[in-house]
Amino acid sequence: MIDGKLWSVRFWSGDYGLSVRCGAGTLGYSVPSREVKVMAFSSSASRLRRDLSLERRRKRAAAAAAVQEQRLPQGNYPSDLMEGSVGSASPADLAEADLEAAEKLILRWDSTASPGGEERMLFDTGERSEAERYLRAVDEIRRSIKEPVGAGSPRRSSSSSSENAIQIAMARLEDEFRNLLLSRATEIEVEALVDLSSLSMNSASAEEIGDLSDVEGSVNASHEGESFSSDSVGGSSTIRRSSIRSMKSIREMDLLPADAVDDLRSIAERMIDAGYGRECVQVYAGSRKAAIDVCFRHLGVEKLSIGEVQRLEWDALEAKIRRWIRAARICVRIVFASERRLCERIFDGLGIADDAPFTETVKGAAIQLFGFAEAISIGRRSPEKLFKIIDLHDTISDLLPDVGLVFQSKSAESIYTQAAEILSRLAEAIRGILSEFENAVLRDPPKTPVPGGTIHPLTRLSGDDFAAAGAAPLELDFPESENQTPLGAHLSWIIVVLQHNLENKAALYRDNALLHLFLMNNIHYIVHKVKGSSELREMIGDDYLRKLTGKFRISATSYQRATWVKILHCLRDEGIHVSGSFSSGVSKSTLRDRFKAFNASFEEAHKTQAHWFVPDTQLREELRISISEKLLPAYRAFLGRFRQHIESGRHPELYIKYSVEDLEMALSDFFEGCNPLQHNRRRSHS
Repeated sequence: MIDGKLWSVRFWSGDYGLSVRCGAGTLGYSVPSREVKVMAFSSSASRLRRDLSLERRRKRAAAAAAVQEQRLPQGNYPSDLMEGSVGSASPADLAEADLEAAEKLILRWDSTASPGGEERMLFDTGERSEAERYLRAVDEIRRSIKEPVGAGSPRRSSSSSSENAIQIAMARLEDEFRNLLLSRATEIEVEALVDLSSLSMNSASAEEIGDLSDVEGSVNASHEGESFSSDSVGGSSTIRRSSIRSMKSIREMDLLPADAVDDLRSIAERMIDAGYGRECVQVYAGSRKAAIDVCFRHLGVEKLSIGEVQRLEWDALEAKIRRWIRAARICVRIVFASERRLCERIFDGLGIADDAPFTETVKGAAIQLFGFAEAISIGRRSPEKLFKIIDLHDTISDLLPDVGLVFQSKSAESIYTQAAEILSRLAEAIRGILSEFENAVLRDPPKTPVPGGTIHPLTRLSGDDFAAAGAAPLELDFPESENQTPLGAHLSWIIVVLQHNLENKAALYRDNALLHLFLMNNIHYIVHKVKGSSELREMIGDDYLRKLTGKFRISATSYQRATWVKILHCLRDEGIHVSGSFSSGVSKSTLRDRFKAFNASFEEAHKTQAHWFVPDTQLREELRISISEKLLPAYRAFLGRFRQHIESGRHPELYIKYSVEDLEMALSDFFEGCNPLQHNRRRSHS
């Protein structure tokens, strides 16, 4: 009983204190349930970052101290009610008490005000209620700023206390936001992405398809939510079934669990509402950039300048192009698309203009990715690069609609523009290479033969220096195919013209055998290149490839006839056998002439053709084997039939100079392009 009135004091759960009622409940008043303590703060920061500078910590401590200093004046403090000194209360007092409790909760989670605060995270705890109370406290303070308490309030003459509390709350939420992004991110296995990225590839080469494995068994492209599953690594989250959304060629993954996304959106909503949208976007972009960087490293996407790309040796560049094609498909269709979806789920409708979080997150990575293709598109043109440039062109052409879909906002449209310009330059490079090579083939007149009958530089598509001499128009038999593309027809035409040019160059050789060896080398090179490139083989067609292979075999056979028929002719029996009662049946003079002719012919071939060059190792060995299969059995048989007739006479070493093994060893010198080795031949007469 106070002043003749019956007062009842009742405690209730929650952070906003106790309820004081008078009589039948005509008066209500709420005060904090815990005694307010004056807190002394050490140097602290307005933004809770573990690596904040001392100056920023000082500002945050000042904000917290300001909240304490502007609490209710002494004598009107609600704790007096708990001691029995309870006066009348108004709705403004109730709002004031709620605000007091909200500010107190914010301070309780300030890392500078409680030991271990920097390590504890609201949204990491199993109890969701604490995080929810914290968000409600932020909402309460924000309401007080938007709708200040009445002028009659004994406490409020300004909103500086609430604003200081909001600064502390935003620092806490910023760290909570960052922690959720880093700790709850879904672990992505790159090899699983490879399977997904290969879907809907209109222009993927057989080589690339082989790298990307069988995709039909991985994902059913016609149903949303069908995906792969992967094992958990180190206890962190991994991609699960139904975590991927299919949209034609694009595969959107859940980069964070749904509950983490909900928490992130709740935090972002408060930060943006409080005017901390820019800080929120910066934290988001920084965290997600790190995830993209990790993905790039796993995919082999390097940060190379245009100059560094253009200085690479061709073999190294070719390997990087293959890796880039795979990485580009994954990045555009999966990684960037999934980042866009995550941004939409967190920030959509919260007032962030023009897709800023997504653009700030991926724009640098996208520029880095397409910068590699751009460097090649403006680099030096050479025919050896033709088919990899075609691969790049087809890949970007296939990806361009998806690039437009993923980078559709105004702030990101420059990425689409960059990709479209690269595509145009690659197309121009392809046309230029074909035109330059065709001109080189048409206008490179026969001058001097290539030494040793090796592959002509024009055949190798070196493209370093194209001749400018004029040539008359050619009338050639051009192979036609119903299913051949315009590019395939153009390449076939160039090969036909190249063959014609090579035949003119072959006519410069005085040695008929060397003429055929030259044609064999060059046509084999063309056939080998066509067979080794699935793209080129598809464009040229199997029919024309069979014709080229036939021409190669004809040239190889013609070479063997031009050289070895004459040598094998020395080992014939014709004219050696004679009849007569005083004869052994063999004309020794004829036999000696045959051995001398064989030795001279073989030695001339050995001396000359050791300098001839067959650059393809396999072809060189196959040619030697073919010669051995004809020469060695014939010589062995001839030596077996007539050896005794020579050895029974005088100076047999002048006629039988080689054993079968000697010939076999000498054949290993052929087509090496250098002086023959001096073998220690074992004489058959010794």
